[in-house]
Amino acid sequence: MSTHLPRPAFEGKIVSLGSLREAAERLPRPIVMTNGVFDILHRGHVTYLAQAAALGASLVVAVNSDASVRLLGKGDDRPINPEEDRAAVLAALGSTSLVTIFPDMVPLRAIEAVRPDIYVKGGDYRVEDLPEAKLVSTWGGKTVTVAFEFQRSTTSLLQHVRSLEGKARNHE
Repeated sequence: MSTHLPRPAFEGKIVSLGSLREAAERLPRPIVMTNGVFDILHRGHVTYLAQAAALGASLVVAVNSDASVRLLGKGDDRPINPEEDRAAVLAALGSTSLVTIFPDMVPLRAIEAVRPDIYVKGGDYRVEDLPEAKLVSTWGGKTVTVAFEFQRSTTSLLQHVRSLEGKARNHE
């Protein structure tokens, strides 16, 4: 007979967009915030998140909803993992303080709710091109881009897996 155990504590880090402001107000400052799809978590992701977290006392991660991932044009089969699963995996990381799911292409409502001291994006972005940076600057926050330590992407991982599947089928 299986034992039912309590839900893991990390699930308490996942908050709705509507509850985000209140939850963020309880976090120690400075608050760092970032966002992304985080579809198949890899070394590049976890390194980036740990580095972002090191910039402050708390890290809030906004995760694209499934619908917003499709708007980003990542492919008809994306995301691979549903938004609730992606949020749970991120919440389980020691580097994260809060995780929320946002429905837009750009998480301006989530950023406004958190009002982070530091907003972080990957090194493939230019601060001057980010509407998020303009918003964060209105309350004196700053935006930082972080150079990628490991050249990884979910898209390239999926291409690799698909090529292996094709090779396996050719050998059958």
